[in-house]
Amino acid sequence: MKLRNIAIAGMVSVTLFSCRDLEEYNPSGSTAEAVWNTPEGFVTLVNSAYQQQRNWYGKEDGVFMSESGSDLWYNSDKGSYAAQLTQYAGLGAATGNPNRAAWTLLWRGINQCNAGINRIDQAGFTNEAEKNKRLAELRFMRAFYYWHVVETWGGVMLRTEETNDPAGVLTAKRSSVEDFYTLILSDLQFASENLPLKKDWGNEYSRASKQAALGFLARAYLSRAYYASGTERADFFTKARNTANEVINKKGEFGVDLWANYADMWKPSNNKGNKEALYVISNSSNFGLNADLNGNRLYQVFQAPYNGRPGLERDLANGYESSRRLMSSLHLLDLFDASKDARYNGSFQEVWIANKAYTWTAADVTAYGKDASLVGKKINIGDTAMVATKNVIPNKALKTYVVYDRNDVYNSNRTIVNGRFYVNMKKFMDPDRTNANAQPGFKDVIVMRLAEMYLISAEAEMELGNKGAAAEMINVLRRRAAVKAPADRTAEMLVTASDINKEFILDERARELAGEHIRWFDLKRMLGSGTNGDAFAAYIRAKNPDITEVKNFHILRPIRQEELNSLLNGAEFGQNPGY
Repeated sequence: MKLRNIAIAGMVSVTLFSCRDLEEYNPSGSTAEAVWNTPEGFVTLVNSAYQQQRNWYGKEDGVFMSESGSDLWYNSDKGSYAAQLTQYAGLGAATGNPNRAAWTLLWRGINQCNAGINRIDQAGFTNEAEKNKRLAELRFMRAFYYWHVVETWGGVMLRTEETNDPAGVLTAKRSSVEDFYTLILSDLQFASENLPLKKDWGNEYSRASKQAALGFLARAYLSRAYYASGTERADFFTKARNTANEVINKKGEFGVDLWANYADMWKPSNNKGNKEALYVISNSSNFGLNADLNGNRLYQVFQAPYNGRPGLERDLANGYESSRRLMSSLHLLDLFDASKDARYNGSFQEVWIANKAYTWTAADVTAYGKDASLVGKKINIGDTAMVATKNVIPNKALKTYVVYDRNDVYNSNRTIVNGRFYVNMKKFMDPDRTNANAQPGFKDVIVMRLAEMYLISAEAEMELGNKGAAAEMINVLRRRAAVKAPADRTAEMLVTASDINKEFILDERARELAGEHIRWFDLKRMLGSGTNGDAFAAYIRAKNPDITEVKNFHILRPIRQEELNSLLNGAEFGQNPGY
C-alpha cells in the first residue's frame, strides 16, 4: 500500500491513501483501528473520502458521464472513442468503460464515507463541534457520491454501513429513488448545519463548506422534486428555490459573488480562489502534493486542433490538442447570439493568432482551397492564422489565413461534416502547464458555482407557476452576460414571464454551464421527470442529429455486469430496463 499526498488546498497537503479495501490501510504497521481512534488519526479517514471525486471531475471519464450523449457534444473527428456514452452505440452492462469505471469509483468513495460515519464515535473526539465538523464532511461526500449514483443508475443498492467483508456483499436489494433522496437530503442538511464557511478552512479551501452543502442541497431538492407529484412535488420545488435563494442572499457572508464579466470567470489568473465558486476540487502546481499526476485535463477534452496549420505550432496558450475528445453541436453554438450575449466569446475561441512566421506555398494554397494569388503571401507572428467559426465567411479563398466556417464544419441538416476542425471551447484552458507538450493541467476544477443557484431558483419558480420570479432570476445572469460595448445590449437580453418555459430554461443552462459536468443530468431531470425517457431521447435526436441510437431507456445507465455476476441474487436484483 502506498501513501499519497493530495492537495486539498493550494500548497497544503494531507495524507490520503488509495486502495480498494479500507481495512488494507496499514500505516507504520498499525491497524486502521489504531490509527483512527484519535481525532488526529481520524482526519486521514476523512481525507480519503474526498479522493474518488478526482476521478470524475477534471478527467475525461467524468465529462463523458455528465456532458456527452447530450444535445451539446459529439465526438471530435466523428470518431468512436467512448461511443457507448457519446453516441449510445452498443452501450451495455459489459461495455462503455467510463460508465463501468465510474460505478466502481463512486462505490469506493461511498464505502470510505460509511467507514468514517460508522467509526467516528470511537475516534476519541472530546470537542463536539470538531466531531460534528468531521462527520459533516463525511456526510457531505456521501450525499455527493450518492447523488451521482442515483441519477446515473437509479434505485440500486443503498448502503450506509462500511463493507470490508466480501461475504457481506454477496447479496443486494434495490432501494427506491425516494429512499436515496431521504438519505441524501438528510446528509446535506446535517452538513449545512455543521460545516464551517469556506474561508474558515484557510488554505484547505477545497474541503466541504457550509455554502457548498447548501448549494448541493438546493440541487438535490430540485432533482428530488421531479420524482414527486402533487403537493409533495411543490414542496420540494419550494425547498429548492428557498435554499438556492439562501445561498444568493448570503453571498456576502459566504464570500462569493458573480463576476461582473462572464469571461473573467474563466481567466486562468482567476482560477485559484475564484470568487464565484461554491465548491472546487483543488490541484497544486507542486506535483508532489497531488493525488495523481493527471491533474485537471478538462481543457484537452474540448480542445480544437490547430497545430501544423499555416502560422501555428503547438504552444501553451493554445493547448495540447492530440487528446481532444468532444466538439460542439451546431445546436449549442446557435444557442448564442454573440452580438448580444458575451458568454459566447467568453466560452469559445474562433480566432487563432500566428505564433510562427509562414509564407504561403503553392501546395498549401491548393490544400486549403485558397486563391492562387496567395502564393508568396506572408503570415507574420501576431497576425490571424486561423478562424473556425459558426458563421458563414464570404470569399474564404482570398483570406490570408485558414478559414473553417459553418459550411465547412456542419451540413445543412445540422450534422457534422467530418469533425476535423471546429470552434474551440476555451473555458478550461490552462496556459500555465509546465510546457507545451505537457498534458496535465493543475487548475482547480470548479464543481459548483453561484450562477447555478440563480438557475435552480428560476427552474423551481417556473415549476411553481411563478414565471415572473423565474425571469427575474434569469435576468441577473443575462444582465451580466450582455454585451456592453460598443453598444450596450442589456435591454435586448432581458426576458419576461412569457419567455419562460422548460426549453428556455434548458437553453439558458446550456449558455451558462456548457461543459461543466451537468448537461446529461439536466436533460434527464427536466425531460424525463426522473424516470420517463421518451422526451429525453427525442430531444437529443432532434437537437444533436448525429446521435441516432439514443433510446428512452438510456435515461439510466446499465449496471456493470461484474457487479451482477458477483451477487448470489443477481437475477433477482436485475439489470436496469433495456439492457
